[in-house]
Amino acid sequence: MKSVYRVAVELIKSRRGQRSTSARGEMRKELETKVLRLPPTSCGPCVLQEDRADGAEILSCTVGALKEGHVVGVPTDTIYGLACLAQNSEAVRKTYDIKGRNGHKPLAICVGETQDIYKYCKVKVKEGLLGDLLPGPVTLVFERADVLNADLNPFTSLVGVRIPDHAFMRRLCQMCAEPLALTSANVSSRASTVAVHEFEELWPELAVVVDGGPIGGHSRLGSTVVDLSVLGKYRVIRPGCALVSTVDVLQRKYGLSEDSGGGGGGGGGR
Repeated sequence: MKSVYRVAVELIKSRRGQRSTSARGEMRKELETKVLRLPPTSCGPCVLQEDRADGAEILSCTVGALKEGHVVGVPTDTIYGLACLAQNSEAVRKTYDIKGRNGHKPLAICVGETQDIYKYCKVKVKEGLLGDLLPGPVTLVFERADVLNADLNPFTSLVGVRIPDHAFMRRLCQMCAEPLALTSANVSSRASTVAVHEFEELWPELAVVVDGGPIGGHSRLGSTVVDLSVLGKYRVIRPGCALVSTVDVLQRKYGLSEDSGGGGGGGGGR
C-alpha cells in the first residue's frame, strides 16, 4: 500500500514540476512526502494503541515533521485537515500559501485536552460546558490569551479551538505539547475532503500525509463553529455538522442566549 502511494506522489511531483513556484515568485523546494496509513484502531474516538509499531511510528514521524516546521495532512472526526505548529509563524505562513488562503481568514487551533484551552484562550463559560461539547465536531471561539502566537490571526482578538473526537489527533497534540493550527485540507474555496486522494494535488507540499481512511457521516460540513467570547451569549459562526445538538447544550443545559449581532470570528473555514 505504501509503495502505491509513493508512486502516486512521484507522479504528482512530475506533473507539477514545472509549476512549483511559491506565491512570492521563488522556487519552493518540494518535500519527499510520506503517506502513512493508520491502523484501523487509530481512526475514530477509540484509544490509539501505541504499542503497535505502525501507530507509534506514524505518530513519531508526524510529530517530527511538525517540530521541523512542516505542514502535514491529517484526519479528524469531520474532514481531513492541514496542520502545523500554531506557535511557528513560518509554518503558519506555509499553510496559507499551500491552500492559497486569504490571509485575513483565521485558522483554528487544536489541542489534546480541555485544560489546554485555558492556556491559550480566555474562557467565560463553565468547565462542564467544555466537557459536554469536547472532544467532538465543534469549534469554540474565545478571546485569545497573550501566550498564543501573535502572528496567528493577528487581525482578530478571538481564536477558535478544537479537540477532535479522534484518537490519533488527540495523541498528536499531546505529544507536540503545544497547539496545532488546523484548517481544512483543500485549496481555498473548494470542497472539503473526506479521503486523502481528494487532496493529492497538495501532497508534494506536505511532509506527511496521514491516511486514516474515508471519513463518513458529516457530509463535508466540517465542525460547528460557535462564538462564546461574550459572557452568557453564543453566536453561531458556521452551522457545520453538529448545530442542533450544540445549540441544545448551550441553551437547555447552560441557559445561554443567542447573540444575533455580527462581528469577526476566529474559527476558520475553507
